[in-house]
Formats: sequence, C-alpha cells, structure tokens
Amino acid sequence: MRNLLLLSLFSLYLSYIQAQPIDINPDNPWYWTYKGKPVMLIGGSNEDNLFQSPDYLEQLDLLQSLGGNYVRCTMSSRDEGNIWAFAKGADGLYNLREFNPAYWQRFADFLAAADERGIIVQVEVWATFDFYREPWLDNPFNPKNNSTLNQRRTRLPDTVSTHPIFRENPFFWSVPEMDNNTQLLAYQQRFVDQLLDISLKHDNVLYCIDNETSVTATWPLFWARYIRAKAKLAGRTVHVTEIWDPHDLDHPDHLTNLFHDDIFTFLDISQNNHKKGQEHYDNGRAYRQKVAALSHPKPLNTVKTYGKDKHGSAIDGVQRFWRSAFLGAASVRFHRPNSGHGLEAVAQANIKSMRMLCDALPFWEATATPEILMNASPNEAYAIGISGKTYAVYFPETGAVRLNLPDSDAITLRWLDIDQSEWSIVRQPGSGKPLEINNEDDGKSRVALIRVE
Repeated sequence: MRNLLLLSLFSLYLSYIQAQPIDINPDNPWYWTYKGKPVMLIGGSNEDNLFQSPDYLEQLDLLQSLGGNYVRCTMSSRDEGNIWAFAKGADGLYNLREFNPAYWQRFADFLAAADERGIIVQVEVWATFDFYREPWLDNPFNPKNNSTLNQRRTRLPDTVSTHPIFRENPFFWSVPEMDNNTQLLAYQQRFVDQLLDISLKHDNVLYCIDNETSVTATWPLFWARYIRAKAKLAGRTVHVTEIWDPHDLDHPDHLTNLFHDDIFTFLDISQNNHKKGQEHYDNGRAYRQKVAALSHPKPLNTVKTYGKDKHGSAIDGVQRFWRSAFLGAASVRFHRPNSGHGLEAVAQANIKSMRMLCDALPFWEATATPEILMNASPNEAYAIGISGKTYAVYFPETGAVRLNLPDSDAITLRWLDIDQSEWSIVRQPGSGKPLEINNEDDGKSRVALIRVE
C-alpha cells in the first residue's frame, strides 16, 4: 500500500512538472523556465511559418537532435504552396464566416508536434507583410477576394503598393481607440479566437502581435490585452511581446514595450541583429540596462538572427547569434534563408555548439563579464561567466586577450570548436597572472571555457 501511495504521489509530481508552461524564471527573470526548469532557447528553421512547411516534422526532429528547442511561427500564407485561414465559397470568393479546416489543422498538428519535442514556439499573430503589396492581392481580407466585408464600410483598398513602414493599409487601424472599424474588427477577432482556441491547449507557446510593425502602439496594445484576457478566462497565463520595425533600439517605438511592461512581459530585440560587430553587442547591452532601469528584468528574445545572403554576410549571421547569447539574450534563433542560416549546415553546427556550451555554463546562472577582458580590441572577444567559478570567452575570429580572473591555485581551460561542435581536452594553462589565451590564427570562431577552483 505504501509503495502504491508513493508511486501515485510521484506520478502526480511528474504530471505537475510536465504541465508547467513556458514562464519567466523566478530566480533570474532575464531567462525562461519550462516544465519547472531553467532553459536557454536555441533554434533555427528554414521557414518562419513552419506549420505551412510539408517537412516541419523533419525540421523539428533535426532541431531536437542538435539540442535546439525554439522556432518561430508567423501565421503567414504568402509563400508558394501556402493555404489561407478562410474557406472559399462556390463563387470562388473567401467567406470570412467560415474557416479553412486544413489551415487550422496544420497549425494544431504543428503545435502538438513541437510540444511533444519540448520545443518552444513563438507565434506571430499578424504576419505584417501578408497585408501589403503582392500578398495583399491574394489575402482573404482584401475586399475583392471575399463575399463578407463591405468595402465602403471597412475602407479596405484593393491594392496597397507601399512597404509596411508607410502604414497605408487600414487593416491595422481597426481597433476601438483608432478607427473603431467594427465590421473588420469582428472578423479579426474571429481569427484570433480560432488561433487561441488551438494554442491555449499547449504549454510551449509565446505570443508576438506583429512582425516588424510601424503602426501606433494602440494596435498591439489592444491585441496583447485581448490575448491575455482570453487566456485568463481559460485559466491560463501567457507571455506577449511586439516586434517593432526600427533597427535602432533607442527608437521611441521600442520604449512602448517598456512603458507597458504589465502587458508586454518579454521583449524581442531581433531588430538589433541588423547591427554588426562591437556595435551590435554594445547596443544590446545598453538596451538591457535600459530595461532594468525603466522597467524590470525580463527575457530578451532574438527570434530572428539575420545574416547570410541578405541583411549582412554569412559570418555576420553566425557572430550575431553568439554575441546575442553573450550579451544576455534569453533566446537565439537563426532567421530563415536567405536572410539567415535557417537550419542549414552552418546553423546546425552553431546550434549544437551553443547547447554544448550552455550545458557546461548555464547562461541563466551567468552574467556578461566584459570587465575580465583586459586588452580586447573591438569585436575581438566577449565574455560571460559565473563569478569566481566559470567563464566563457567567445572569439568571433582570431584573437588574443588577457583575462583578469580571481586568484586561484587551479585554473583549467578547454576550447569549443564551434564549426566541429567538439571540445578540446582539458588543460591547465599555468598560474601566471593575468591569464593569456589565444585563439588559433585560422580565422575560425571558438569559445574558451575557463574554470577557476
């Protein structure tokens, strides 16, 4: 009887742990917890709207095998082979009162598959670029494509030829505090309700309102509050953010999330990944300090790491991925090709190596320690560590630095070859002060892991 009782209690405990959703780490709110354990989110995928990709299971399995646990999911339909969320009638026009079951089944199956693999999904509710230029011509919300909306009443245009930064689609002005476009808003609400009806069944979902928005703060604040309210009614707690378009984190748009920190409970700073070199790191660190001063510590996610054939070189993409982790980001993910490395071979090696480093040095227990680098040139080296115990130094390329470390009788050093995802043997570099470490003169990026005992 006693053994049965213990087994029952243990089963209840396991169920409790497994049911704990993605949440802010109470011990270090710059990072996340998942299923009751601290976690660093590391990822990449070859599509942003991964649920629309026929090979999403293969991508999730590959990512999991590398130690990855983080993907992006825009609710987008603008790529070849994608389907839209609404059903078409016999007249060939979309009926916004009827959903396309195939679209929502793809989404449900995708979330379930990611959940089974312990992979966190950052959902972007409104795929901004689906509502402008060529994609708008096919979008079900375009009045010429549906039999539901009154064009005079909604004032939605047939064409929107400009980039989203010009904000010329009234679709994003529908909420009560703006145009109060009630007919349009009712169908937007139906879309969000359907999304939440599926996503709130899962513990592995983070929410972002838009992708690179330039509209006023009123729009994302309405939808963030709406999502949080629907979740609360369902007995759930969720975390929501917004991705603003400006590349400069000092732009006033990025202050919106800080001024409403009760609504936006985490921050996505992916647009900082348009910066390069030391500036990329310094801007990220400065914004982190601003968050601490104006709001309170909360996770900084980077769901898009740019750089391959667009928005920077292939080397830029890799270096941004590592610098973001070393400045204290809670998540790093490679953007899709050709704007990033996606889940291609380069990304695979870096994801695996990042997880290897995180296993050796839990980032949620560490802080950036640039002060230990005594003679580093710009973009030569970056450091993070657990004070007095373990430190990691990332070399984007060839470099040599001196480290100001605590006094110790025993210091050990090993190198992580990022490209090969291999650790070198542990060695003792000697007792000289300060410690000098040199990355090999081959241009390859590496991480030195130093333990002080």
